Amino acid sequence: MKNPGHGACVFLQTALRVLLACALSVAGLVQAQLSSPLPAAGQGAGVHGTNSPFAPLALRADVIPWSMLTDVKTKNEKNRILPVFNAGQLALNQTTRRIQGFMMPLDPGEKQRHFLLSSVPLTCSFCVPGGPESMVEVRTKTPVKYSLEAVVVEGRFQVLHDDSYGLYYRISDAVAVK
Repeated sequence: MKNPGHGACVFLQTALRVLLACALSVAGLVQAQLSSPLPAAGQGAGVHGTNSPFAPLALRADVIPWSMLTDVKTKNEKNRILPVFNAGQLALNQTTRRIQGFMMPLDPGEKQRHFLLSSVPLTCSFCVPGGPESMVEVRTKTPVKYSLEAVVVEGRFQVLHDDSYGLYYRISDAVAVK
């Protein structure tokens, strides 16, 4: 006999993924429609606000700084917005790296194997805290316990040129580190 709650969990998981894809698409469309240039790095969505109830990320020398990831340009190509990475960002591709951030679960449950890591914490369960430059998709080897506090993961870092969900970065085979 199947678990009667399984269908609801699958529905919620699918709804969250669709919501994320829609939010990233809307953010891209808004940027494309603006006649003025995009804000400089550190000036738009994904910046930790001074009024946030959460403490900003602690400075760590062993992680990729979000300022490096968010300093990405974009270009319009065939009604889509694609990232244009700089040499520093491209040098990260296919290397083992650490990233620190706040978890945005993509699956139900206390332990997560697939989630987004954001430069700022979620303040609303239906709001994306920044654009694709301020999020990293994470797939772990073993489940990581969900936390409202910042986490650090290490894995194979990928720079994504044309991701179907509109994301710019991914870490695969990740493990949680202290």
